[in-house]
Amino acid sequence: MEQLLNVKPKAPSGGPFVFMSPAAWLINKKLSRDFWIVFTAAFFFDFGISIFVFMFNLYLLDLHFNDRSIGLVNSAALLGSVLGTLPAGLLTRRIGLRPMLAFCLVAAPSLCALRALAIGESAQIGLGFVAGLVLSSWGVCFLPAVARGTTPANRASGFSLIFSAGVGTGILGGVVCGYLPQWLGRAGFVVEPVDLKRLILLVSCGIAVLGVFPILWTRLLSSNTEASRMDGPKNRIGAHLLKIDPFLLRFLPAMALWTLVLTSFTPFANVYLSRNLHVPLLRIGLIFSAAQVVQFCVTLMTPMLFRSLGLVNGIVATQLLTAVTLGCLAGTQNTQFAVVLYLVFYGMQWMSSPGLYNMLLSNVPEDEQSSASSITLFCNALVGAGSTACAGILFTKFGYPCVLTGIALLAIVAAMVFRILVGPSNRSISLQQQVP
Repeated sequence: MEQLLNVKPKAPSGGPFVFMSPAAWLINKKLSRDFWIVFTAAFFFDFGISIFVFMFNLYLLDLHFNDRSIGLVNSAALLGSVLGTLPAGLLTRRIGLRPMLAFCLVAAPSLCALRALAIGESAQIGLGFVAGLVLSSWGVCFLPAVARGTTPANRASGFSLIFSAGVGTGILGGVVCGYLPQWLGRAGFVVEPVDLKRLILLVSCGIAVLGVFPILWTRLLSSNTEASRMDGPKNRIGAHLLKIDPFLLRFLPAMALWTLVLTSFTPFANVYLSRNLHVPLLRIGLIFSAAQVVQFCVTLMTPMLFRSLGLVNGIVATQLLTAVTLGCLAGTQNTQFAVVLYLVFYGMQWMSSPGLYNMLLSNVPEDEQSSASSITLFCNALVGAGSTACAGILFTKFGYPCVLTGIALLAIVAAMVFRILVGPSNRSISLQQQVP
């Protein structure tokens, strides 16, 4: 069997690393059928939504939106997530994961398609708000669905794999977005830039809605152990909301600060490349694909990082490296060097995500996972709604270098706060649960 799987034997010293082929690695992790169902649904949904997110702000630029208007549109979507997250968590506990996932996988791409057809600022703000309401249910359902399809021993591997696949799907999307104008031109089609971007947005919505079919084929997620617990006389909805796990009281402030860092620049990254560095669409598409490759690789490297440094120290290290990258990005005027820094930033910003969500879901009981996810996403969306709107105003008023410097300093503060609040956790995760 060892020869068939191309597994090299362990080092004589008994060190922690075992070199395996990809097939051997997957077999060794023993990921369940239900995990692969969620993985397939997330593949299509993330593929479509990643293309949509990549192209949408550039589409708004063609509609003559400025940084302030783009910030308002994006913050409206995040505000919708704020108001929708807690109700989505309650509704998920009542009707189950499967119906909520199916609803999100159909309704969210449909609303995104309407956003691709709207041209006015008021319409974009309103549709963005409603789309945020619906998209909030994805995060609330997705995290517990992955957790239920894994065990404590392979949960970190599952999160790393599913996050990496989500990143990898954007690679092809960036290439297509960048080269599509040339392909259409060679085929004899003359399409205005705004119409081309609208077409790409609509196609991305069609890809995202394909994720509903794997969910409809599974029965596991339709069983809702949490909902059955809610029916008991001692477990009412209001009482459950007031019951917050002690770990969340330490985790949420640290997560909120990190979200503030990410949502202050990430929504404007493509706008920064287009407007501040004057990079054409073709190169932006290639840069986006290269960024996805970088992010894919570093996400797969997170287990090694967490094994070497520990979960908390590994997360802090990625946050500090993100801060350094943002500081360098603020100080450079060279386009090529700025692109390299952008790639590093794009890879580092989500390198800690598998560790963060593994830490969250491994520190709360199973019957509270969807509630913990909804509370965390609620706080993230609340912070993101304000930070995105404020960042758009600040970028317009002070320019990118000054604001990026401030965001870099904030990232350092976020890393320090995370180390102080979460580091001395009394409910530490075992090494087997921390890393795959």
